[in-house]
Amino acid sequence: MEHIGIIGGAGYTAGELIRLLAHHPKVTIDFVYSTSNAGNKISAIHQDLVGTLDMTFTDKINTEVDVLFLCLGHGNSKAFLEKHNFSESTKIIDLSNDFRLKKGETFQGKTFVYGLPELQKDKIKTADYIANPGCFATALQLGLLPLAANGLLKSDVHINAVTGATGAGTSLSRTTHFTWRDNNFSYYKAFTHQHLGEIHQTVNQLQQDFNSEINFMPNRGNFSRGIFATLYTKFEGSIEEAKAIFNNYYNEAAFTFISEEPLHLKQVVNTNKCIIHLHKHDNKLLITSIIDNLLKGASGQAIQNMNLMLGFDQTEGLQLKGSYF
Repeated sequence: MEHIGIIGGAGYTAGELIRLLAHHPKVTIDFVYSTSNAGNKISAIHQDLVGTLDMTFTDKINTEVDVLFLCLGHGNSKAFLEKHNFSESTKIIDLSNDFRLKKGETFQGKTFVYGLPELQKDKIKTADYIANPGCFATALQLGLLPLAANGLLKSDVHINAVTGATGAGTSLSRTTHFTWRDNNFSYYKAFTHQHLGEIHQTVNQLQQDFNSEINFMPNRGNFSRGIFATLYTKFEGSIEEAKAIFNNYYNEAAFTFISEEPLHLKQVVNTNKCIIHLHKHDNKLLITSIIDNLLKGASGQAIQNMNLMLGFDQTEGLQLKGSYF
């Protein structure tokens, strides 16, 4: 059994990570670190774990664990690693944005590989340190990878995407209160969202001559979890050609699928799937991409990366049933 440590255990992504790892057949949770909750039962914070996991949060760290997950706020992972040294054999998966961009991928001699399996599965298999992608970045990149890989992004990309309330984390703000979110809808960080850096980096990795705009409008939805994204760009081929390109690219993907039917969010909530639908209108290709922001957009993908790093099947511990109704 591989021994797992989790740093920052009280948030939404850590909660999902604990739930999944508690049922993973090839790993055991060694510790869940949280200074603010040290000594408290994990099930007192993640209350669905009553009867599943009888552990407490701790402020002690085992530096010899096999895999360490960092579930800290953006900017805090680097600070944590500066203060704590882990064994050379410890594999690290960071769920913040600290190491996602190439300018920050090397830290203290550690080179973090960008952990999008559909982009670079083989690199992940041999990596010791992973920068887990952002939730919006995951949904949007999976909608663009096949076109970029074939050099077919020839004009501006226009994106409108909606995320659930859990995308904002557990910290309260004016826009996360129920009375504000309920029966409400709004945009934020128009054209400037932080995940654009990851998306541009990946597109240019696959298609070096891409120099058009990626116009991204993120929105807040009045639901708890999930991302529903629509992307469109010019595409001169037929819809049959587009489907062939996408199906060929994702032919061996463990969790990304192309659907013949228009999508809705319940298809992916509580799963590690990304489902994509294609629609052609005149010279424009409309791509719909949907994921669960806490799973394929965070903790599920982190475990998918862990599985690849440890030589397990990608789907190990991730055979989730979802909740269609």
